[in-house]
Amino acid sequence: MRTAAAVLAAIVLAAALAFPAAAQAPDRGGTLPPPLPLFPLSNWWNTDVTSAPVDAHSNAFIADIGTTRGMHPDFGGDSGDAEAPIYGMPYIVVSGSQPLVPVTFEYDDESDFAAPGRPPGYPIPEEAKTQQKWIEGGLAGSDPRADGDRHMLIVDRDHRLLFELYALHWTGSRWEAGSGATWALDSNARRPEGWTSADAAGLAILPGLVRYDEVAGPDPIRHAFRVTVRHSNGYVYPASHRAGSTAGALPMGARLRLKASVDLTRFPPAARKIFQAMKTYGLIVADNGTDLYVTGTYDIRWDNDTLNPAFAAIKGSDFEVIQLGWQPSTHPPPPPPPPPPPPPPPPDPQQRRRSVRH
Repeated sequence: MRTAAAVLAAIVLAAALAFPAAAQAPDRGGTLPPPLPLFPLSNWWNTDVTSAPVDAHSNAFIADIGTTRGMHPDFGGDSGDAEAPIYGMPYIVVSGSQPLVPVTFEYDDESDFAAPGRPPGYPIPEEAKTQQKWIEGGLAGSDPRADGDRHMLIVDRDHRLLFELYALHWTGSRWEAGSGATWALDSNARRPEGWTSADAAGLAILPGLVRYDEVAGPDPIRHAFRVTVRHSNGYVYPASHRAGSTAGALPMGARLRLKASVDLTRFPPAARKIFQAMKTYGLIVADNGTDLYVTGTYDIRWDNDTLNPAFAAIKGSDFEVIQLGWQPSTHPPPPPPPPPPPPPPPPDPQQRRRSVRH
């Protein structure tokens, strides 16, 4: 009897070892690995900008965007459009055992072929070749109608790595992309100067997305959001790459902050929570697109009937531009005042007598 039980246990163990993928399947919109927010607390996405100085040309920059221009949530659920089935960016969480596959890049001189400390390749799920909703826009990798930015965002939860791809397509024999970038989630390393990423500014995308789990959760949102503008002019820290040279336009990497005077009590709770993060952490210009489109994740739980009018009520004039290139290390808080001097010692009787004699 014991022998039969031992044989059965061995069979079960062998089966578990032979087929681990069922428990480690790629998870669209899965739980991100802690600690959160993504990247160190000192990262530019996670920096409190409440006290950051306003740029001297803030009014001119806002006028270029449009003082009456309304903000828009560039995210949602299913669209019903056959050629762009989803709103927002999906993201994928995979295990460290997800197979790495090669990607051919158009901009290979500014792309990463491997993540820090890992072999070459990207952990792209096999399902993304033929299934919808793995890639931004919603079409499958092999769909010939595929168009647009077609980002794919992947988190390796075990190695704490972020993989991001732009303009991703499956040709039938290989994966091709415009560019690709990888990030260690425990590091503040920037892209080399002049390099793009999967985003025009050379920044990571996922840490700047509005995510449903954060909005619905009990804690405040503790990071900035990705925003687009219709044209741009150069780049400033924390960006590393330019995508235009329009005089008078904001550079990539510029930060906008919702003014402290904007009354948030009139908004529903979900919008109020998002807007409070815009006061505390701001928006970072990361790509050319439509003015004041704020990027978020694809999630069928979003209530755009509530969010769209709330966002539209926030206008360009409600924002200010933070000093271009600002970072906390270059604007440290003033040093504390020196301690008061100690009280003078009591007079020395001998000294007093000497003084009297003089």
